Amino acid sequence: MLETSVLYTLGAIILSFGLVFLLAFSLFLSPTKYVGPPAGSAGPSGKQVSVHVLVLGDIGRSPRMTYHALSIAKHGGKVHLIGYLESALHPDLVNNENITVTALPTPPQRPPSIPFILFAPFKVIHQIYHLLTLLCYRLPPAQWILVQNPPSIPTLAIARLTCYIRKSSLMIDWHNYGWTILSGTRGPSHPLVSISKLYECIFGRLGHFHLTVTAAMARQLRNPPYSIPASKPMIPVHDRPAQIFQPLTSLNLSRESILNRVLEGNNKTLIPSILNNSTRLIVSSTSWTPDEDFSLLLNALVQYASAHSSKPLPPILAIITGKGPQKDLYLSKIADLTKQGRLPNIIIKTVFLPFEDYASLLAAADLGICLHKSSSGVDLPMKVVDMFGAGLPVAAYSGYESFGELVKEGQNGRGFETADELAGILGTLLSEEGAYELRVLKAGAVKEGARRWDEEWDGTVGVAMGVVDKKGS
Repeated sequence: MLETSVLYTLGAIILSFGLVFLLAFSLFLSPTKYVGPPAGSAGPSGKQVSVHVLVLGDIGRSPRMTYHALSIAKHGGKVHLIGYLESALHPDLVNNENITVTALPTPPQRPPSIPFILFAPFKVIHQIYHLLTLLCYRLPPAQWILVQNPPSIPTLAIARLTCYIRKSSLMIDWHNYGWTILSGTRGPSHPLVSISKLYECIFGRLGHFHLTVTAAMARQLRNPPYSIPASKPMIPVHDRPAQIFQPLTSLNLSRESILNRVLEGNNKTLIPSILNNSTRLIVSSTSWTPDEDFSLLLNALVQYASAHSSKPLPPILAIITGKGPQKDLYLSKIADLTKQGRLPNIIIKTVFLPFEDYASLLAAADLGICLHKSSSGVDLPMKVVDMFGAGLPVAAYSGYESFGELVKEGQNGRGFETADELAGILGTLLSEEGAYELRVLKAGAVKEGARRWDEEWDGTVGVAMGVVDKKGS
């Protein structure tokens, strides 16, 4: 059965790439080609720089690509931001005269009766068709195509082919590796994992310019199996918080007014106790996927609730934001634990907040929780960056190589790898005895969040694209 599935898969992939090149052959003479300053140069104020920013995902949940688009537009560049429209956009994208948001049609959903290995190639064919017609026909040619990776399939191949046809330059922003994420969800022995890895390594080398989210990732991409040559420029660009994320001291809002706005129903009755620190407010943003093991937090809260100490630990209100496939599973577990009486003095609420309210909630919270587990070992979670921007210290999963590039143990956060360790951190930092340490971590979070996205971007990506000159103007 597996051999048959592999043959079907290989056949479908061959068919899809055959379709790509057949379409490409028919497109060579018809699409207009980019004519203008070469990539990396611009006219006055960057006005001649044009960029297609492509993310094969929900734009509203792709903050880094949103920030790229906003930064380009800020310096006078023209942007087409391409992706799915499934949630609210960043407010600064709306009515921005230099940014055109272009929606991709939602891909077909897999019927439960069809195995993933058979359905995936046909989903890819759907994406290939719409990406090619959009990038080669519907949109004008651009100086740059900036593509998020992952997802790798089919965006890397389509973006590189479009660049070849239309004389654009391809910039790949490496957030992680698609094949390692697939390995985590399908298992390392799944046949599509090996195919995805080979594809990503081959097409990844074809980018003209590379960005990475960590220095560790940049080092890794220079070595096998990726082997991106030294002749291709590569810049680590750490995620930094956007201006919307500000510490409470920088906002024209009181903590009480924020809590009145973001808390709902009976939770509003907790506001006085949150303000006097007799109830603690923690926040976690999760995608509800296997690479963010929510059971770590759930088990830690069960241990916290049953802990015996000289002084009773304060109650916790835990606000969990985000959407994802495992949300209903964990809501059921939370309901069961609550019914069993295993979460006394713990209230867990799940919400999906508008961008402004989420940023305000972070500023009003006592501690942020990050459950991100890096599939590659060399990426970093954007949610921690946003928490630091809001002056919120974190307790974050730490079992990967690049963790120390962002979270400094004992300075702006604490790391954990088990539920026991997380329960210990909660018990320490949220208790009266841990008040001083929590203040130290908060000061460190404010300091780390002080360097903003514009400062990071202007001197690296902005210079490379030609929208900012080397003097920083």
